[in-house]
Amino acid sequence: MNYTYSGYPDNGRFILTDFNCASFENRLGLGSFYKIIWAKDQDIKIGIDGYSMLLKKNNVLFCTPFNIIQLEPYIQGAISLVFEREFYCIRDHDHEVSCNGFLFLGSSVPATVSLSEKEIKSFESLFMILEEEFETKDHIQGEMLRVLLKRLLIKSVRLLKKTIIEPDMTQSKIDVIRQYNLLVEAHFKEKHKVSEYALLLNKTPKTLSNLFAKYNDKKPLQIINERLILEAKRLLQFSEKSSKEIAFILGFSEASHFSKFFKNHVGVSPTNYKKQG
Repeated sequence: MNYTYSGYPDNGRFILTDFNCASFENRLGLGSFYKIIWAKDQDIKIGIDGYSMLLKKNNVLFCTPFNIIQLEPYIQGAISLVFEREFYCIRDHDHEVSCNGFLFLGSSVPATVSLSEKEIKSFESLFMILEEEFETKDHIQGEMLRVLLKRLLIKSVRLLKKTIIEPDMTQSKIDVIRQYNLLVEAHFKEKHKVSEYALLLNKTPKTLSNLFAKYNDKKPLQIINERLILEAKRLLQFSEKSSKEIAFILGFSEASHFSKFFKNHVGVSPTNYKKQG
């Protein structure tokens, strides 16, 4: 199964696949695609930004265009939705689905949700309707597909919110966490300190730390560092830029500071990481 909707010339692509084609893993890993991968029938192994992870059966993974995905050709037991920003802009639709900063964090550890038996049936029905719409070629096909994608995102956000450590956390506090993630995505190259984001949010660093402790197991500084490492890996793997050039792109005053930061988080120097890739 491999369906593609293309809103020619500038409305972007939307793809539904079960990975039973060898070439698709290249398209999944490259390009400006948001990626939703459902381990529908069994556990599957996925490479994400140089790391290997096991996506458990009936877990759904959400990756940004910055996450580089590696999958074996003809992988069994998985189904995926892949879409470009032009088809559905996460940021533009954030006020409708409140997903930016939840599902798509721009992190090196993408968000996952686990489906219960009831939710599995709901997802199966939704994917069945999606498949029908991919086969229906008319002038409202793109809009119907966008509506169904929005529905899937809303359902997934609701499931992800259930994993919050303090389930009764007010919406205003959750919004602060979402805005923090959005600000990191916008400014991570020049702002590396939690205090800088706290100032933008009119909060204290301690307030942010307390909020994140109630939300999940990540600390505010971890969000910044993971985003820096993700971008560093992308530039090292897919550009010809030197470690020194990347250091300055990412806002480090000295290349040695960047090299030490990278090695502390990845375990190897930027130069050796590039050679390994």
